[in-house]
Amino acid sequence: MTPRSPRVVCAATALFLAIAANGLSAPITIDTSSRSLTPGELVVVTIKVEGTASSVHVNAFRRVIPAFQAEEGVWRALVGIDLDQRPGNYLVAVEAHVGPAVLRRSRALVVASRTFPTRTLRVNPAFVNPSPAELTRIRADQAFLADVYARSSPERLWSVPFVRPVPGEANSSFGTRSVFNGEPRSPHGGTDFLSPAGTPIRSPNAGRVVCARDLYFTGNTVIIDHGLGMFSMLAHLSRIDVKEGETVTTSQVVGLVGATGRVTGPHLHWALSANGARVDPLSALALLGN
Repeated sequence: MTPRSPRVVCAATALFLAIAANGLSAPITIDTSSRSLTPGELVVVTIKVEGTASSVHVNAFRRVIPAFQAEEGVWRALVGIDLDQRPGNYLVAVEAHVGPAVLRRSRALVVASRTFPTRTLRVNPAFVNPSPAELTRIRADQAFLADVYARSSPERLWSVPFVRPVPGEANSSFGTRSVFNGEPRSPHGGTDFLSPAGTPIRSPNAGRVVCARDLYFTGNTVIIDHGLGMFSMLAHLSRIDVKEGETVTTSQVVGLVGATGRVTGPHLHWALSANGARVDPLSALALLGN
């Protein structure tokens, strides 16, 4: 570990002492908001910093999460509690760079347990026990997706509230434990919307298209990088109307609802990833939507 400069340490200490001596507020305050503190939920961390910060980062669940400036002296970071996160006591640690000083503050985050339902479905057997050729394709898809999710824009690409990609209500719960053809499989990492085939699908927010192709399990798939580690996956489309590398705006039509990939009928599957954590898109709509 590289030792910090004594000058930087002294500057930070001097700032803390000066604030305390004058009866002012702490140099960093941390507030959190969420629907609940359980696996699969998004947490908005609001940080108020005394002075002009050049950058602010949050460390939570062993992930470094960049914050964005919401207004003068106010920064926000989007922390996801992953679907498989164990209940327990955790810390949200904030680091702010103010001039030569590095200011730090932490806040406890207590994650409660959550029980997810189970669903039993019948699908094409090839989607439960793929052939060797299909396994090769699946591995290629996995490598592609790993690369996509590792390359989020360092800048926030959205500035307005998130929107629902289709009009209908969600009909399948995020995190549901799935049993396909009698065999347990990975939990449901998104939210399904029962929409008729051909329904236009709108981008939940602005960003850059990083995937617009057919994938084995999710069929015709569009993934949008919203920046700062936030991604939306829109799956099972009947038609894709955007190209990889294209910039999209909030509510722009990116394709049509379909039934491609591992499905039992037409619907939209919307999955949201926040710096590697799988979170319920409905939590983003509750916290960041209209």
